[in-house]
Amino acid sequence: MATTSAWRRERASASSSTATLGTWPPWTCLSLGHVNLELWENLEAHHTQGLASRELVLRRGQPFKLTLLFKHRTFNPHNDSLHFKAVMGDLFIEFPATISKGLCPEWGAQVQLGGVHPQSVTVLITSSPQAPVGTYSLQLCLLALNWQQNYAVANFTLLCNPWCQLDAVHIPFEDQRKEYVKNDFGLLYMGTPHNVISRPWAFSLYERGILEICLDILQVSPHHGRDRQKDYLYRADPVYLSRVVCAMINCEDDRGVLRGNWSGNFEGGVRPSEWTGSADILKRWAGSRFKPVQFGQCWVYAAVMCTVMRILGVPTRVVTNFNSAHDTNGNLIIEEFYTEAGEKLNLSNDSIWNFHVWVECWMTRPDLGTQFGGWQVLDPTPQEKSGGLYCCGPCPVAAIRQRRVDLAFDARFVYAEVNADVLRVVMANGRVLDQSLDTEHVGSRIYTKSIGTDKPQDITCAYKSQQGTKQHSKCNQRCKHSLDVSLSIDMAAAGEDITFSVTIANKEGLPRVLREHANAQAKAYNHGFMTTFWELHNRLQIAPRGVLTIRHHIPHSQMELALGADALVNLAVVIEDERTWERALVSEELNITSPEISFQVADGDDLVQNKDHTVLVAFTNPFSTPLCSAMLTVEGFGLIEQKVQSIVYLLQPGKTMEETVTITPKEVGTKILQASLVFKNSPAVIRSFHVVSVSTL
Repeated sequence: MATTSAWRRERASASSSTATLGTWPPWTCLSLGHVNLELWENLEAHHTQGLASRELVLRRGQPFKLTLLFKHRTFNPHNDSLHFKAVMGDLFIEFPATISKGLCPEWGAQVQLGGVHPQSVTVLITSSPQAPVGTYSLQLCLLALNWQQNYAVANFTLLCNPWCQLDAVHIPFEDQRKEYVKNDFGLLYMGTPHNVISRPWAFSLYERGILEICLDILQVSPHHGRDRQKDYLYRADPVYLSRVVCAMINCEDDRGVLRGNWSGNFEGGVRPSEWTGSADILKRWAGSRFKPVQFGQCWVYAAVMCTVMRILGVPTRVVTNFNSAHDTNGNLIIEEFYTEAGEKLNLSNDSIWNFHVWVECWMTRPDLGTQFGGWQVLDPTPQEKSGGLYCCGPCPVAAIRQRRVDLAFDARFVYAEVNADVLRVVMANGRVLDQSLDTEHVGSRIYTKSIGTDKPQDITCAYKSQQGTKQHSKCNQRCKHSLDVSLSIDMAAAGEDITFSVTIANKEGLPRVLREHANAQAKAYNHGFMTTFWELHNRLQIAPRGVLTIRHHIPHSQMELALGADALVNLAVVIEDERTWERALVSEELNITSPEISFQVADGDDLVQNKDHTVLVAFTNPFSTPLCSAMLTVEGFGLIEQKVQSIVYLLQPGKTMEETVTITPKEVGTKILQASLVFKNSPAVIRSFHVVSVSTL
């Protein structure tokens, strides 16, 4: 860090105010009467409006303005001088105020004479663009000939500055800064690559107390506990800062924010799918004196980390990797095992999650070279240790695309998440019957929210070169099939049957008798499998070089009770030749489209600030069974002060529950109204959102 050598350790209390009297009587000496923090002007100039209302929240490398009103006489630049001290913990840096124009690239102050009041001066103070992030106290030493007086001027919070070209987190375009630093709402993408689900999330950047809680995360971290001075200095570096935050979002090594749970049993905590924003989680953590909040899963970890990093001034976005691999042995191959009837087996320590969510943070990487600056992967979900802690990254996205798995941090692990091969093996009695390698399944699609819209942006090409160019595969064991088998699945919604087709092509010039084995299993998004809820066995005949298509239906009544909260199904088909015993396996995973909660705003979607508006929120039960204790929750930051909840104890099939909600927008801009439904007799959580625009009269 450029300014490390300028920092010194405080030896005495720096906040005390002392006076040294010389030959002048005190009533004729220059003294400080009042400090105007120019709060509104500074917050606007530093793009920190809303983060705090009473304290200075500033961005490093950018000047901020103070007006000093003196008592007894005017400031005389020939005889009087101002010396400032910025104190962080027990470290401080000193710098004088000068009359000369032009701002120093490091810490400095410039006096501007001729204020509105004859005994006032304006001072522009600039922090270094490499200054540590955190809370400071600003002190002033006023020197006038034989008179010296020290003053505690103000406390301020200093954040990274993506608007400053000299800051390591500078991002070039204003629409990027608006989306990745200032945007309070986002969309998380879940489901499967063929049926992507958008889920709203309130990052809660501007809720009261959230800034202070994010700073607490740095103070509570084990890095700070081990060596406070070193931690303060290293906070200048966004690489260090992001690793500290990444480790603190989970609680595996420390007093982190969230405890993970993938067991399905969430007693004693909140089901991860019920969280709708970061504020509730962060406030619970701080309110419990930093005890982990129960419970989180990958998208919750990532969304909370996005909040913290945006608050700290680092451009951040949430990213979803569909078909994400967890390669435990580092061989870049994920093994999947099936029975000859198509049932998937839990025989491997490796896994593929239908989706996995992490964040990308924007920063330079002087430790690696200019070509590896830009977006960096950081994954707070505790999977593997990095440097002795459960964190991952920052890993340059450019390094993944260039296959530089040797680079810091955790490039090999991230590369496997998006590029590992899948070896599918059919087994019986411990014997391998068939195996095939799929080089395109993992990381099939990588999404983030588009700038300024509610649509997803496909960023797969940022991680991968063109399809078919991977060179890492170490597996040469493949079966050459004389049968081509493909699987085509129609989209399935809640309350509807699953319909799919199996197409078989016979490459031989002989007729064949085949056996078809089809299997459907409910599963969790992180690969955990439940029991088979549907299977089928057929005997088929196919002509020489013929093509045969078979269409199947899985009744929704068979899967409603079997599906978990993720509503995911693993569908596999094994085709077996009765004569040669040749087998071919195809598999696909699908998610059932959730029913929607509807919103009807009485006055339309263009709302007026501080005016009451009514919204009709409704849900119709599409299932074949009644829903018990249906709890509807409606919320929206900047629209509703408190969550609105209502309950219907028995909602029969085809019946509708309705709730009229009054909203009063407090802030101008685009806002999101969210609604969620949970049930006593179903693990599913149904959620929808509605976008409105708020303006003044």
